[in-house]
Amino acid sequence: MTFGAGSFSAGALRGAGGVVDHRLSRRHLINEYRRGRLRLDQVCDAHPELIRAAKNLGTPATIACPICSEQELRLVTYVFGSRLPAHGRCVSTAAELAKLNARPDELTAYVVEACVSCRWHHLLRVLPVGRRPPRARASS
Repeated sequence: MTFGAGSFSAGALRGAGGVVDHRLSRRHLINEYRRGRLRLDQVCDAHPELIRAAKNLGTPATIACPICSEQELRLVTYVFGSRLPAHGRCVSTAAELAKLNARPDELTAYVVEACVSCRWHHLLRVLPVGRRPPRARASS
């Protein structure tokens, strides 16, 4: 499952870094492939674990794969940060994301698109998660 910036709390977006969008580099890479400057094996080389996650946990994208034109493009969200596994955590539900977003430590979510047909993949966005500001205590 993937989540847009609207899924994250305003506090998390204020407290941490901003959203980094990689659409321009994606467009450049696709254009280089279409011009023949990159081979298919150079752009369709997703790791088998990413393809497995896309098949089993990914959210279908609203567009077709930019390389093979199949409707097999999936969005996968990984979260990295303290007290998470070194390889990150693949987020598959909104409830799981909400739980991570409520944590006081800074986390980072990476939204990746992956085609399960041709193995195209590209990082789309990097988003801050968590780091909720502490609640103000009532004065006595």
